[in-house]
Amino acid sequence: MSVSGLAARLAAARAGALVGREPERAVLDRMLSGAADAPVVVYLHGPGGIGKSSLVRYAAGQAELTGRRVVHVDARLLDADPRRLEQAAALACAEPGAVLLIDTFEHCQGLESWLRDTFLLRLADGALVVLASRVAPDVEWSLDPGWAQLFIALPVRALDAGQADALLAARGVPAEQRGAFVAFAGGSPLALSLAASVPAAAPGTPWEPTGDVLTTLVDRLVGELPGAAHRRVLEVVAQAYVTREPLLRAVLGEEDTAAVFSWLRQQPYIEATPEGLHPHDAVRATLEADLRWRDPERYDDVRVRISVACLQAVRSASEDDALMRVAEWMFLSRDQGGSDTAYEWRAHPQVEDTPLRPGDAPEVLRMAEEAEGPASAAAAAHWVRRQPGAFRVYRYAGSTAPVAFMAMLRLDAPLPEDQAEDPVIAAVWEHVEATAPVGWGEHLGIRRFAVQPGWHQRPSPLMDLVSRRTIAEEMRTRGRAVTFTVFEDGERWRRYLALAGLLEVAAVDVGGRRQHVFGRDWRRQPVERWVEDRVRAGVVPEAGWTAAPSPDGSGDEVPRAAFEAALLEALRTWHAPREFATSVLLRSHLVPASSADPVADLRGAITAALDALQVDSVGVKAYEALTARYIAVSRTHKGAARRLGVPYGTYRRHLALAKERLVEQLRQ
Repeated sequence: MSVSGLAARLAAARAGALVGREPERAVLDRMLSGAADAPVVVYLHGPGGIGKSSLVRYAAGQAELTGRRVVHVDARLLDADPRRLEQAAALACAEPGAVLLIDTFEHCQGLESWLRDTFLLRLADGALVVLASRVAPDVEWSLDPGWAQLFIALPVRALDAGQADALLAARGVPAEQRGAFVAFAGGSPLALSLAASVPAAAPGTPWEPTGDVLTTLVDRLVGELPGAAHRRVLEVVAQAYVTREPLLRAVLGEEDTAAVFSWLRQQPYIEATPEGLHPHDAVRATLEADLRWRDPERYDDVRVRISVACLQAVRSASEDDALMRVAEWMFLSRDQGGSDTAYEWRAHPQVEDTPLRPGDAPEVLRMAEEAEGPASAAAAAHWVRRQPGAFRVYRYAGSTAPVAFMAMLRLDAPLPEDQAEDPVIAAVWEHVEATAPVGWGEHLGIRRFAVQPGWHQRPSPLMDLVSRRTIAEEMRTRGRAVTFTVFEDGERWRRYLALAGLLEVAAVDVGGRRQHVFGRDWRRQPVERWVEDRVRAGVVPEAGWTAAPSPDGSGDEVPRAAFEAALLEALRTWHAPREFATSVLLRSHLVPASSADPVADLRGAITAALDALQVDSVGVKAYEALTARYIAVSRTHKGAARRLGVPYGTYRRHLALAKERLVEQLRQ
């Protein structure tokens, strides 16, 4: 085969593989046709692997069909030297009607102003220009009244699902395998093509990209990174739904987050939105899969740190913002539990979560009766009277009419009429009394109703918000011993709830309809530990029930993991009396059963244990680290390190040792 024959076959194959891009091709076709109102310079921009080079090749082919001379320049070979660009593009300055194509222009982006203001003015009469870069054009093109009429910027977006499927079909990928490829590649033609090059998995085996594919994708999509800190930032970006500076500070600690955040927002594969920074889908999927493949322990560590940071964000958010912060946390678990669950992280601006308003009660009771029958409506009527603040009502934006509701009850101990009016509460209280009695300062949380008539408890935007509100309550409420959630459609939710650590504890007949009660004991595994385990690969959060305390109040009824988490929480809330008074440790062996002031006794026990750390020089440093951070109320770990006059890393080592010694001291 001749060289020219091979070139023709290559061109034909590439043209056949170009899927979609109709708007971009239409602009290029108009320009190459010489239309009077067509641009003279087309600037294609988008992240690596998105298909810019394919469009440059398309422009070359169309230009040749019209008889124009094509001058193709690869900016990677220019070393950002204007003299080399002049040499490479010399023909475009000499031959009228030539088409100058400059690909990978990001490699000499520093020449952009020189190119615009000097070099392009030397081109031959009728010459046209196509630039392709990962970096968006600077604003001067549109500010200059002359260039504004001759220049157009075309952002190259990801392929939609149909176009991605068509590209895979053109590559010969069987229809039954394309879904997994599209889910991974996020509409990136490069990622799709590389995924298609991987040998098919055995039937029934999930497809995963190989290490070679991931290495190539990271190199092509992200490129060379300035340093280790930038790689760590991308590890966070790949996991978090949205990245803001506070998240980076919480996860990376000592890194100069302001500098790397500024670098991050300038990358072509990052989109800046009002919520923060989002990566391109293909970049996210590639970076996540790459980290999981090359360093599984680091992968888990990053996810755990993000999860803990999201918990703190939920707790510090306003009532209105809390649901969005929960949605960001839920994004970490978006692939767990199957596609038919309510853990949907996307926002639903068309639905509003509101308190129960005057006049809502009749419609709420009507919905309860329609969805679950008269007995359930009677129970709802009782709780509307008893705890109206427990109800949340859902409405479509712009409407005042309720379309769904939920109720998150709080009970220290139910009244006799509560149990008489609501058989679910009677069964729950009987179960708690028999297995894990509520201690001093503790209460139950019961998501009693989740009602959307017509669709009831099937996944929907309304149920998404119900789930989100339920999780927000769990994360933000102090002193909750046990949580229960009630589903009529128990079969649909059983598997997902088990993944979240909620097991079925009762099934109750309410007016001839079965209500399934799922529960978990937070005293066995505090929320702080739960959010860590929830995102670890292959780890299912603990469920079950804490044994009832012994009659004399002695013994180690709080498991070690819960004890450690509760001690840390007690230190964090040392100067917040209301929160400190709900500590799990109040029912531990640290507080006598006959105590007249449990809070004072607990604080005394912790203070004595702190003092007892100072038995050697290492213990003194550990004591100083703990007291500087918690007792002296330094706002940050770095502030505590400055207070002690030691390097941050040294302070962190002292603090870790201090926590370990304090736990041992208190458990003896």
